[in-house]
Amino acid sequence: MNNQEMMNKIETVLEDAKTGVLATVDAEGRPHARWMTPVVLAQWPQALFAVTSPDFPKILQLNANNKVEWLIQTRALDQIINVRGGINVLDNPSLKAQVMEAIGRKLTVFWKINKDKTDFVILETVIDEASWYAPMKGLREIVKFGQGGV
Repeated sequence: MNNQEMMNKIETVLEDAKTGVLATVDAEGRPHARWMTPVVLAQWPQALFAVTSPDFPKILQLNANNKVEWLIQTRALDQIINVRGGINVLDNPSLKAQVMEAIGRKLTVFWKINKDKTDFVILETVIDEASWYAPMKGLREIVKFGQGGV
């Protein structure tokens, strides 16, 4: 499997799941996991995007250590994807508009806890490696990005 095939798998699983679990590590090395709504944008073939408030604790965690892991699975649990990489926190108006167009309507919980609807940033996960599992079939594929796997 190459990078594009893995990105297609990620996008397919996200279409079913709608959400994923993002794991970060704080400055003391303690892990933190939370449900989020990531999206794949065609213009960036090796990244996942999500939104958060610049005031949420995960921003401090990412400032201390930007390495993260996503866990995304179908509702039937027949496909599971782990995505590892580094997150960039971006405040780009054009990118914000693209991400909001893709997932804004799915962010009900985010809008309830982030009262200022104009105050958000984009989390860009630059993918280093992704693993796809089909546990009931005993299949597993691992793709290391950035190594000519396009």
